[in-house]
Amino acid sequence: MSDDRTRERGLATRLLVRPEIGSLVGGLAILIFFLVVAPSFRNIDNIGTILYQASTIGMMAVPIAMLLIGGEYDLSAGVLVTSAGLAAALLTWTLNLNVWVGVLLALVVTLLLGLVSGLLLVRTKLPSFLTSLSMFFVLQGANLGITRWIAGNVASNPIDDMAGWNSARQVFASQTVVHLGGHSITLRITILYWLLLTLFGAWIMLRTRQGNWVLAVGGDESAARASGVPVRRTKVALYLFVAFSAWLSGMHLLFGYGVVQSGEGVGKEFIYIIAAVIGGCLTTGGFGSVIGASVGALIYGMTQLGINYAGWNPDWFKTFLGVMLLGSTLLNVYLKRKAEQR
Repeated sequence: MSDDRTRERGLATRLLVRPEIGSLVGGLAILIFFLVVAPSFRNIDNIGTILYQASTIGMMAVPIAMLLIGGEYDLSAGVLVTSAGLAAALLTWTLNLNVWVGVLLALVVTLLLGLVSGLLLVRTKLPSFLTSLSMFFVLQGANLGITRWIAGNVASNPIDDMAGWNSARQVFASQTVVHLGGHSITLRITILYWLLLTLFGAWIMLRTRQGNWVLAVGGDESAARASGVPVRRTKVALYLFVAFSAWLSGMHLLFGYGVVQSGEGVGKEFIYIIAAVIGGCLTTGGFGSVIGASVGALIYGMTQLGINYAGWNPDWFKTFLGVMLLGSTLLNVYLKRKAEQR
């Protein structure tokens, strides 16, 4: 009997120290809370809206979580999404290209920007806070300046009358309506991309040696380098993953709204980081969860819409967000200490 209890305690301890456990419990608590206080939240028709809100955040929260686990930041992630959308729109319109050609060129441009961010970090050896903040201002200025130069205003020219638009829109901004017991739930394709990115990130972190490299680099870079981990290559790869996800998000931004506002994306980088931290990531690196980051995005979406559905003043959302961020950070530090003591 003593052995059984020991095994039970061992299982409970292993579950407790998982980075995503706190976000799962928190997400369940927030779900129950808004189900009680917000009647509209209980409407099944609104499930699609909540999931869509979470997916647009989660698509970027996943790679940002991996970057945080690796011990680095990317404060340019929000404007990089806008840069991707602008690149596709402006290249297509200026060069009179098929929309799909513009989309692929935008992928190349976005990956090159991600490569620049990664190389800037590993070559200069400056903190990623500074290098990514520099990229943030460079991209923000370039987005505004280039758009004004080409389009003559702060938004890209419409390209919805150009060849390839309809098929590209189906890939990046389509939606389907699911009928369930008299209810109609609108599901957007971003939900699928969010799930795929989450599964891919979780597989990398849990099943591959590259995932072990990310944890090692974030935990102790010097020790990781001494043990043969390709530190530079790992960090650059993480920035490339952020860039790819930014391209995917940027394509949805373009094809979902028809045009891209050049000032869009400022401040979104903090939302992505907050979702990752709520999901169990520490900003000091070496600890976190991709699945938890997706749950963090879901918590963000539920909270933002739940406050609206409850009829409360939306100004309180930022206060609620700050409390969640602080509470999540303290919980993550506690869980990491418990994991180290195990």
